[in-house]
Amino acid sequence: MKKKMLQLPPIKLDYMKAITDETGIFQHAKFSTPNRKEGYTTDDNARALIVCTKHNQLIKNPKIAKLANTYLSFLHHMQMENGQLHNFLGYDRRFLDKVGSDDSLGRALWAFGHVINSNLDEEKKLLAKEIFKKALPHAINSTSPRTKAFAILGLGQYQSADPNKNTLTQKINELAKQILNLYNKTASANWSWFESYITYCNAKLPQALFEAYKHTKNKIYLQVAKDSFNFTLKVQMNNNVFTPIGNNGWYIKGETKAMYDQQSVEAYCMTKTALTALEITQNTQYKTAAQTSFQWYHGKNIQSLKVYDPKTGSCYDGITPKGLNLNQGAESTVTYLLARLNIETIIN
Repeated sequence: MKKKMLQLPPIKLDYMKAITDETGIFQHAKFSTPNRKEGYTTDDNARALIVCTKHNQLIKNPKIAKLANTYLSFLHHMQMENGQLHNFLGYDRRFLDKVGSDDSLGRALWAFGHVINSNLDEEKKLLAKEIFKKALPHAINSTSPRTKAFAILGLGQYQSADPNKNTLTQKINELAKQILNLYNKTASANWSWFESYITYCNAKLPQALFEAYKHTKNKIYLQVAKDSFNFTLKVQMNNNVFTPIGNNGWYIKGETKAMYDQQSVEAYCMTKTALTALEITQNTQYKTAAQTSFQWYHGKNIQSLKVYDPKTGSCYDGITPKGLNLNQGAESTVTYLLARLNIETIIN
């Protein structure tokens, strides 16, 4: 009998549901209580929508499909006539920004791609396609590399659902070339990266190039994907313990890497990209990397702290120099669920 890599708790959406109301998922929580004062975001509702699509692929469930509709409806509401999206919505349902960040737009495109390539009903897919079409030009014109990366991931999902739509491949190519240009301007012998600093959601950049290779077969995308991902693995692995770059200073080229605060989203990003690399290259070192990154949630981190609570299905907001950040906001729990749903493919 084949041994499992880790005895994992079951996939549990209870807490995600608990911090969701009829509008959407709340951005933050004070400990485990939704913080209504800080409202909702496109970022979190997009990620929660992906959780629903992936969970529904695993176990088809009308309750999860209904929850997906809440998140999709939220994103539809956040889109403006010109295709841009707001990011912040107050508890009183007033928009709190004139226009959302480019990253939130990219995450929305990523989510819409997952809806299109899902087993949700056709009406939801039609709405996702409509919003996607209006939003995509803004991602192409963005200067944010992460926005472009998320857009590629969304396009990749769309392309998988509609492989004969050549315009999707063209858009993937266009965005991947833009990311490649950033790499060529910045990378050096000891710095295989797209910017002169490494900050947040880092692994999404190489993941996007792995995805671009999958759909275009351009070997340059594959080589840069491997080189950049191997670099970030080297930077963020410490004696076989995943040690994400801290948000209190990040990692600027030539300077010392910040150790804290370590954010839960980073463990998901590394886990998913390692699994994508494994799928495309069949190199088992990436399976090990995925396992190591995922185990960060379950105590394999530099403080040996359990970041995920299997009793409630919630995830703490990260690790500080003094221990756990005891707040349990949407980003942490939702990205844990994304990691857990993805790791399901290799745990047996």
